[in-house]
Amino acid sequence: MSTIQPKDRLRPTSEAPAATPSLYASRQQVYPKAVSGPVRRAKWVVLILCLAAYYLVPWLRWDRGPGAPDQAVLVDIGNGRLFFFFIEIWPQEVYFLTGLLVLAAIGLFVATSLFGRVWCGFACPQTVWTDLFMWVERLIQGDRNERMRLDKAPWSLEKFRKKASTHVAWLLIAAATGGAWIMYFNDAPTVTWELLTGRASLEVYFFFALFSGTTYLLAGWAREQVCTYMCPWPRFQAAMLDENSLVVTYRDWRGEPRGKAKDTGAGDCVDCRACVNVCPTGIDIRDGQQLECIGCGLCIDACDDIMTRLDRPRGLVAFETLANLAASTAAAKAIPPSPARCSTGMAARRVPRFVRPRTMLYAAMLAAVMAVMLGAFLLRETVTLSVLRDRAPLFVTLSDGAVRNGYTLKIANKDRDVSTLTLELLAPQPLQVAVQEGVAMGDNRFGVTTRPDGITQWRVLVTRPEGLPARESMDVTFRLLDARGHVVASSHSVFLGPRP
Repeated sequence: MSTIQPKDRLRPTSEAPAATPSLYASRQQVYPKAVSGPVRRAKWVVLILCLAAYYLVPWLRWDRGPGAPDQAVLVDIGNGRLFFFFIEIWPQEVYFLTGLLVLAAIGLFVATSLFGRVWCGFACPQTVWTDLFMWVERLIQGDRNERMRLDKAPWSLEKFRKKASTHVAWLLIAAATGGAWIMYFNDAPTVTWELLTGRASLEVYFFFALFSGTTYLLAGWAREQVCTYMCPWPRFQAAMLDENSLVVTYRDWRGEPRGKAKDTGAGDCVDCRACVNVCPTGIDIRDGQQLECIGCGLCIDACDDIMTRLDRPRGLVAFETLANLAASTAAAKAIPPSPARCSTGMAARRVPRFVRPRTMLYAAMLAAVMAVMLGAFLLRETVTLSVLRDRAPLFVTLSDGAVRNGYTLKIANKDRDVSTLTLELLAPQPLQVAVQEGVAMGDNRFGVTTRPDGITQWRVLVTRPEGLPARESMDVTFRLLDARGHVVASSHSVFLGPRP
């Protein structure tokens, strides 16, 4: 009776086992080359504006009156407040922050559907700080070829000086970044002085080190790996794109077949790899849409510079829609490489359709959320009332047969001024109200004073006199009225008694 032998047993003894393929690939160092052009200038403008806003906003002042912080933008965790110029958000109004996050997400969807990964290429913090770090690196170590030669050269005093200077500059930028982030949660001048003099709290130093270290690591070392492996946005950005989205595109109908500048029958692409050398993620845009492409457009400037030198039309690499790319390819397909093919392909282009069902849907969602947010802010109450009924005991039966319930009223005054309000109780039966330390105003009304920008508590006792029809429970409403008799806040509760 024969048996099936394992494959390893059938292999000749002289044959070595096949090596298991490695699933790990070492990082290929990317050396982006400096480039100039309109896209690069636009990126510099965005970078400067973003960095200026990030570093300078904590130092802006806003007068809110005595006893209030004068920092324009401040997350005051200790007092449970978020200050944004004239807006003050309380903890129970966290839905405003949720709305802002929803607005930001929908806005990102709109921008992506219109212009591709414009956020990733121009305004993402990872892109902004990586650009800054690479600019410092070029300033100290030189451009692409010089940095490559420096890394391959053996260690020397000159190499150590350049490398050490680069990392010291990176650490200073990272420290400024971490310090600026701390200022959004503390008074900027105060926390800066405490950090420099060693008087800051352990929590401040911990988060300062945390944000400084992550900035140094992500912008100085990880760089393109953050965009390729860590960021989730490239994984689902394709769902936001369609054939009418403007993306960085290589016009292969014009560039192929590649060849030398003087080759007859060759396209405009001379395979100089200028677009690859300037790419911050090290990809070749001529391979089409790729996960690693952040849409920064630096390859456009690099290619346009080569085309200008060769006296050929610019735009071989450009912001283009996939619909226009397909139309140009179809129009120029039967024409050999020549100026005629270029003009034919460009003539087939159409103005990008920015208004289409996808963008209209996103715009409608954006408008709806903005309308809800604006309405909620305009109808925002400056005085709120919450009622907590005593639970132990639920009620007290007095010696004369009356039934009493106890309540704790919390009045939140979001204004910076002291308010004097009138408290009244609405109930199906004529109940008696007593407010500890309140000013009696007749008809079961009491005057209560609220502290500015704070919460005051009032102890209220409500009694059902003997002789009224017994009820196990009844709904009651506490109301606060201003000097003109207008209701500014109300809260519902229940009055409990023994079963009839």
